[in-house]
Amino acid sequence: MIDLYTSATPNGWKASVTLEEMGLDYNVKAIDISAGDQKKPEFLKINPNGRIPAIVDHDIKDENGNGFAVFESGALMIYLAEKTGMLMPKDVQGRSKTIQWLMFQMGGIGPMMGQANVFYRYFPEKIQPAIDRYQNESARLFGVLNRQLAENEYLAGDYSIADIANWCWVRTHSWSGVDIEPFEHLVRWRDLIAERPAAIAGLNVPYNLEERMRAQSENEEEFKKKARKMLVGKGE
Repeated sequence: MIDLYTSATPNGWKASVTLEEMGLDYNVKAIDISAGDQKKPEFLKINPNGRIPAIVDHDIKDENGNGFAVFESGALMIYLAEKTGMLMPKDVQGRSKTIQWLMFQMGGIGPMMGQANVFYRYFPEKIQPAIDRYQNESARLFGVLNRQLAENEYLAGDYSIADIANWCWVRTHSWSGVDIEPFEHLVRWRDLIAERPAAIAGLNVPYNLEERMRAQSENEEEFKKKARKMLVGKGE
């Protein structure tokens, strides 16, 4: 059995969609990041960096006889792929291609969209050069994905953890203020994955996404205040 410590964020969904695609049994441990659950001592024992997601695999014991903990979303996805033999090619080149596109998300898509979110949605002051910088870079990276998907159904051959990782972020493009409609192949890929039952199920972890989005729409300013408090230490 696996314990999943997560929140409703793109990185959190990377873990839950992966687990759903693999059909693994797991317990959801919801982490309220607005309340600082990720900084509590018991969670820091699992992830010293105090970030979600993280898992504890109780099928494998660590050196102290406890379940084996894995943090960092990309590392977590590779661990699960290697554990199950799923969503990762077994040949050297195929494995490398998958990891390359996974790292593309980890080093590019995630950080750039994350910063676009900060300056476009959350930061107390509107700093237009910063907004432009991160939105433009996000759009450039979308173009890279679009070119790859023009010649491939999925990013690295067959559907893999690389697709899950990038999709969980790209699908939130509007929150970053970036349009993907000009990228026809990216739109095709986004919509294709959105039809997968496991992807739909993973987005509803740790709670029903549609219900929360409706609540968020009604209370967007309160949501932004909480986000600002986490990011810059103040709510106004």
